[in-house]
Amino acid sequence: MTLHITNLAKHYGNAAVFQNISLRVAPGEFVAIVGESGVGKSTLLNCMAGLDSWDEGTVALKGVDLKSLTDDARALLRREHVGFVFQAFHVLPHLDVAQNVALPLLLLGQQDNARVEAMLGAVGLGGLGARLPQQLSGGQLQRVAIARALIHRPGLLLADEPTGNLDPTTAAKVMDALIAQTREHGASLVLVTHSQAAAARADRVLYLRSDGIAP
Repeated sequence: MTLHITNLAKHYGNAAVFQNISLRVAPGEFVAIVGESGVGKSTLLNCMAGLDSWDEGTVALKGVDLKSLTDDARALLRREHVGFVFQAFHVLPHLDVAQNVALPLLLLGQQDNARVEAMLGAVGLGGLGARLPQQLSGGQLQRVAIARALIHRPGLLLADEPTGNLDPTTAAKVMDALIAQTREHGASLVLVTHSQAAAARADRVLYLRSDGIAP
């Protein structure tokens, strides 16, 4: 799915979080965005999904300007076409692994237990669907988050420091699963990260500063 950002700017008061941000992510492309802490990487990622507001410019998904949509229409677009992977996992502790992964399908009225089992196997969690999150390691929890993000086959996956809480060996395995599954499903992937190892695996690396974004 195409993501097209043009002259995007966001301010807190008189201070610019970022400005002059223009980029295009092609269908199936993996783009990494790196930058110093506090430069607004996570905020930019939230703007890409219409979860945060901006002051200038446009964000278009599938050719649709997100600002032109109502809140409900924007939420429906996200639900159908966008997946999220976060550093803190954000799995629900009272649901088992399979139930966590199935949540996007349930929200869309598309419950499919076979697809859930297949996805768990694809990310290396086969046979663990009945376990609760507290019974898993950090690397396994992040793979639950990847499976949940991709289960509804979104066109765009947004990943915010998905390996930030993991040791290097586990981080590499998580990146393997993330890249393999986005490639298999033809999804575009935008990753924001401090990790040079993770960024190096992208098709393209962009550097975010408060005054713009550049290769």
